Amino acid sequence: MENRLIYADRTLSDFQNIIDEYGWIVYEGALTPDFIDEINSDLAVAHVLRRDIQVKNGISANMDGTLHHLLERDNFALSFLDNMYCNEEIGWFLGGNYILNGINAVVHARQEHPYLSNMHRDVRTFMKETKLLVQMIVTLDDFTMNNGATYFLSGSHKVDVRPDEAYFYEHADRAIAPKGSIIMFNSNLWHAAGENKTNGLRRALTLGFTKPFFKQQMDYPRFLGYEFGKGLSPQLRQVIGYNARTPENLDEYYQPPHLRMYQRDQG
Repeated sequence: MENRLIYADRTLSDFQNIIDEYGWIVYEGALTPDFIDEINSDLAVAHVLRRDIQVKNGISANMDGTLHHLLERDNFALSFLDNMYCNEEIGWFLGGNYILNGINAVVHARQEHPYLSNMHRDVRTFMKETKLLVQMIVTLDDFTMNNGATYFLSGSHKVDVRPDEAYFYEHADRAIAPKGSIIMFNSNLWHAAGENKTNGLRRALTLGFTKPFFKQQMDYPRFLGYEFGKGLSPQLRQVIGYNARTPENLDEYYQPPHLRMYQRDQG
């Protein structure tokens, strides 16, 4: 079974079968070249701000090229989430409504070794049948063998066993994909960023989506503002987490159902 499809030709049944067998799937041709350029331009600005904070707070080691929490009012993120690539697939995987857990990026350059280069999986507790988190990589440059295309140990999402690292790198598949592709994968899958041996950058967005009761990496509704959220589309309010908030006082708690911070359809 091939796990590489054209985004426009995808079907839910393909996703169901491939994500079960391999644990990951590639959709080529998802983003337009213009949108990729817009994202990369925004990342250049975002990188400077985040790197300054990492250095100021003394946590810059091994974080070269890592950009966290890119959901802002005036960059690409709202447009990306309002389109919501793979919405049906994510909803199926998580069993209904879902929210954004994190929207981050990696700008991987030659001789940089961020923590993402270590073999890892992104959930600490293995729950084979209970799916809490699904992840997405958006390729903003071509992913090649030479520039560090991600390693995925296909099928490793099915068992609660940490693979030997030598075995991992000998048997893992590589996510070779052109820029503008979307890679979806089960959070139980063991994976690692490869080494960039070129003089160019390998840029990518990394997003996670969870069931609504799962705590977000950042309180995005509070960060953007509750008033700001009132002007967003229903799709954005759901994905960003406005329908799955925690009240901070009794007045917010004691509200009629349609005004409650945590809506009844969130599971």
